Amino acid sequence: MAVNIYDTANKMEEELRQTTEYTNLVTAYDEMKKDEEAYKLFKEFQEVQVNLQQKQMNGEDLSDDEMDKARNIASQVGNVDVIKSLMDKERNLNQLLNDINQIITKPIQELYHE
Repeated sequence: MAVNIYDTANKMEEELRQTTEYTNLVTAYDEMKKDEEAYKLFKEFQEVQVNLQQKQMNGEDLSDDEMDKARNIASQVGNVDVIKSLMDKERNLNQLLNDINQIITKPIQELYHE
């Protein structure tokens, strides 16, 4: 019998949406968006993160100004309860995804660690 792994992946996607970790993340994101200042700060934080990651991936050095800006915005984000809550929920979901990834990749791990 042929296995369609994409069907399994699509089923997992549906089930992920029903997990406590995901629904808690959605709730925290919706709550954060209600606070206009927090949402604006969060979007700025995301933009800074993406720009820094792109530079690092391209092997570019980060300027002192860029590093200062990143530290400053990270500090601001760390002081906003609705953003801290969102990040906490995001960590919980990431842990779930890491656990799932370990399960999915178990055959490969076993293959190389005979």
